[in-house]
Amino acid sequence: MVKKQQKSEMTEHGENNMEISQEGISLIKKFEGCKLESYQCAAGVWTIGYGSTQGVSNGMVITHERAESLLMEDIEVYEEEVNKAVQVDIDQCMFDALVSWTFNLGGANLNSSTMLKVLNSKDFDNVPEQIKRWNKAGGKVNEGLIRRREAEALLFQGQDWSHV
Repeated sequence: MVKKQQKSEMTEHGENNMEISQEGISLIKKFEGCKLESYQCAAGVWTIGYGSTQGVSNGMVITHERAESLLMEDIEVYEEEVNKAVQVDIDQCMFDALVSWTFNLGGANLNSSTMLKVLNSKDFDNVPEQIKRWNKAGGKVNEGLIRRREAEALLFQGQDWSHV
């Protein structure tokens, strides 16, 4: 069972100021996998390492250390996206799930999502169902995304996701 951790603290500007925990990083790593040679993901985007896409092109090769470094750089971007978008107090598990979701789908999707509206209206019970709706790549339902969204939904609720 994942235990609920720290609560967020709103800054004076009404934003959260949280960082992902090892639990959230583990979820991202599990579902992204690590590939040291560039490849096109299910959505056709050039990707490398643990899902890094910035500046990636065909034929790139990196070390495992560089993959870890890129992951942490990417996570910082998505932590900031989530911290800016979420306008209610959330706990660590919720934050971790949201960063994983945003890592996979991007800040634009977060900001335009019904999930964010549901979350910011404090309807926490309906957020997991909203998380699960985002299960398509290239317009087609993707089995890996079904599993990832299930894991994120469980983590959001503070439950064990490792069996997914």
